[in-house]
Amino acid sequence: MRIVLIAHHVAPIRPPFGGGVESFTWNLGRWLARRGHDVVAHAPRGSAIPGVEIRELDLDVRLSDAARSDVDMPPGDFMAAHHAYQRLMLELRAAPTTYDVVHSNTLHYLPLLMASTIGIPMLTTLHTPPTPWLESALRSLEPTGRPALNAVSPATRAAWDEVVPGVPVVRNGVDPAAWPAGRGGGGAVWSGRIVPEKAPHLAIDACRAAGRGLVLAGPVIDRAYWSAEVEPRLGPDVRYAGHLDHEDLARELGAASVALMTPAWDEPFGLAAAEAMACGTPVAAFARGGLPELVGDDGGRLARPGDVADLARAIIAAAAMDRDAVRAHATLTAGIDAMGRAYERRYARLAGGRTRPEPLHVVRTPPVVAPGPRRSRSRALAVAPVRAPS
Repeated sequence: MRIVLIAHHVAPIRPPFGGGVESFTWNLGRWLARRGHDVVAHAPRGSAIPGVEIRELDLDVRLSDAARSDVDMPPGDFMAAHHAYQRLMLELRAAPTTYDVVHSNTLHYLPLLMASTIGIPMLTTLHTPPTPWLESALRSLEPTGRPALNAVSPATRAAWDEVVPGVPVVRNGVDPAAWPAGRGGGGAVWSGRIVPEKAPHLAIDACRAAGRGLVLAGPVIDRAYWSAEVEPRLGPDVRYAGHLDHEDLARELGAASVALMTPAWDEPFGLAAAEAMACGTPVAAFARGGLPELVGDDGGRLARPGDVADLARAIIAAAAMDRDAVRAHATLTAGIDAMGRAYERRYARLAGGRTRPEPLHVVRTPPVVAPGPRRSRSRALAVAPVRAPS
């Protein structure tokens, strides 16, 4: 099939990933390419997915001095994203016979609103609970005018049920071959974006209560939170390893006796937990969002949300679990093959019936040959609050 992937605009789609949405898009694109599909990804500068053609999102909006001096000029980040997705959707409308299906993985509202205009079937994955931008867009569309949707977990589907009832679920997946089984026996690992809603400071407190050392890994997104809550807690028993590349993170996870997930919000899926379990490392997690279903009884132990003492109990209990059984659980419930085949089936059904508008003449975005510098992820973007899952 000829497939378009629309990426979120805040970070390049390449390791080390800025967040779960970037990891998902990269892994799905690579899997589809390996299956022989012709895949094009519209993504930020610096993206690179094996086997996938990258077309750079045009985030460098060019405005006249008069427009920029308007008293109601929106923030620059808003205009950049709005321009990029507006231009992309017009490009797709101008080439309705070029592709079989479009799969949107951005948290931006514009592809949703313009989906019915492009003449190509579009699937939108809901990667987060409702955000104001996405919910407003969906409420503005008649049910017959909405693109096909899916949610990444039953918990995410339930969160959207008031707005779009009964959305199908395609669970996220990880490649077990990319997360080799480790021997364990070490301390604990916490991995993810270092932001308040991920609450790594609670992981530190729980590990100290359980008498376990801890390695923190991930990008520091919120510097104020880092300085106030995380950095003061570092010490001989708590080490910050930085934003690790894939191989180094896999080694840390494989060597750990337990991995922690400490969401202070309803985590849509919990990709970091799936990665840890694929390495055979059991997970101790707050029971929020998609984590209870993902971890279950066979992948780790759950604790009451926000309860540090209960999380310390879960750490000790999880560390005693059989690692082979944990890895088998991850392969069964969060394997990339099951996810990829589910998307293939959805693409095939969507491509069965198509309507094609008259082509428009627009300037096309050229393919990107060499990746450029990274753009940093910002949770304060005016466009679609960035609350990407782990």
